[in-house]
Amino acid sequence: MNAVNPRRWQALIVLAAAQFMVIMDTSIIGVALPDMQRDLGFSQGDLQWVFNAYVVAFGGLLLLGGRLSDLLGARKVFTAGWVVLIAGSVVAAVASSPAVEIIGRAVQGVGGALIAPAAMTLLMMLFGHDQRELGKAMALYGAAAPAGGTAGVFLGGVITEYLSWPWVFIVYVPIGLATLAAVPALLPAVRGRRGSVDLLGAVAVTAGIALAVFAIVRAPEQSGGATAAQAVGAVALLALFLVVQRSVREPLMPLRIWRTPGLATANLAMALLGAAWIPMWYFLNLYLQQVLGYGAFPSGAALVPMTVAIMIFMIGITARLLGRFGAKPLIVIGLLVLAAGVGGLSLVRPDGSFAADVLPASLVAAVGMSLAYIPAMMSAMSGARPEESGLASGIVNTTYQVGSALGLAVMTAIATSQGAAELGNLPRMTDGFQAAFVGAGAVAVLGALLSLLLMRGRKAAAVKSGEREASSLGA
Repeated sequence: MNAVNPRRWQALIVLAAAQFMVIMDTSIIGVALPDMQRDLGFSQGDLQWVFNAYVVAFGGLLLLGGRLSDLLGARKVFTAGWVVLIAGSVVAAVASSPAVEIIGRAVQGVGGALIAPAAMTLLMMLFGHDQRELGKAMALYGAAAPAGGTAGVFLGGVITEYLSWPWVFIVYVPIGLATLAAVPALLPAVRGRRGSVDLLGAVAVTAGIALAVFAIVRAPEQSGGATAAQAVGAVALLALFLVVQRSVREPLMPLRIWRTPGLATANLAMALLGAAWIPMWYFLNLYLQQVLGYGAFPSGAALVPMTVAIMIFMIGITARLLGRFGAKPLIVIGLLVLAAGVGGLSLVRPDGSFAADVLPASLVAAVGMSLAYIPAMMSAMSGARPEESGLASGIVNTTYQVGSALGLAVMTAIATSQGAAELGNLPRMTDGFQAAFVGAGAVAVLGALLSLLLMRGRKAAAVKSGEREASSLGA
């Protein structure tokens, strides 16, 4: 039995800070998007790549990050992830064109995909000796996710308003360097083990997701033949990924995991949850600034009530409801409540106001997100064998990220076709944003319906398990 690490609680601060930063990276750029669009020359349709480049790289490479953590040692991969994240942040901060900005964001996503699974492995090593300590540590680690989402929204507004948008990336440099300085003293060295790395599988799945998103984004602007060719290429790459997983000795995702009860349906719910939530968050940012005329700081502040509501519900309420009612009712109800909130946002007006058009509907949507997220996560993991729980967690996080990217691509195409790209024409832009909100609400309703029909109505894990699994938010 390994000796108990006397500095484990100080180490937890480093790991929770990593979780905080990885999640903040998806939310801090939201209010900076209009300034980045103006300075770098992004089109309205291509602006989403500032978000999706990170999400595609992060989601597509999470399983590879977990595998590398096993083979090379979690501390080495955690350290490497921070180096990559810092490098990507520098590139994103100094970018002078959309292409360079997208590259920087993708590199940041690669760093996040290395950091997240390595941090979880290190946490289990530090606290696995005592289930009570592990529960406390997991609850604190999980709480860092909604805290990161909340801080990102607010800090993004403050930094963009009073400094400039590059500083939303520069902020990662001193924090990353401080983290790297603390690693040798606080985090345990972890020996890797022998094995192979499924690089072909990792490249195939990430490229397949990216090409699928690209095909959807470009569909309104190109011929049907070009879109069809891109879609066929995406399907071929994803099919190659499945073939590789079946044929290699040590795949990233052993296909037998999908025989786990409830895994497939819970992942479907997570994908549709991400596909509804992230487009709502993205277009709400644009509506506040491009239609209502809010500056970066007021826009960030306008989103704080929603993100605080998520944090309160996720940490203090949802886990208790999960232990009492089980996963399925909360997932179904949560998705329906989310649909109601997004449906309320579809009524936004060109001459609307925050108090009437945004605040009530956004709070309703936040409650729905909070009710559905943890139960879907727990449902995906509850049937997995202990030795496969890490893999199940990686799959469900990947599914959420992929659903977010694809959902945002689809809703951006819809919004663009309905006038969202006509900058300065407030009625037409509002029409486009309304269409995106309607589409996101429809996705949430579809998720609720499929969950109702396909999920088994069994009890979820205990309340503490739900608290421990409070994991990453989309924003």
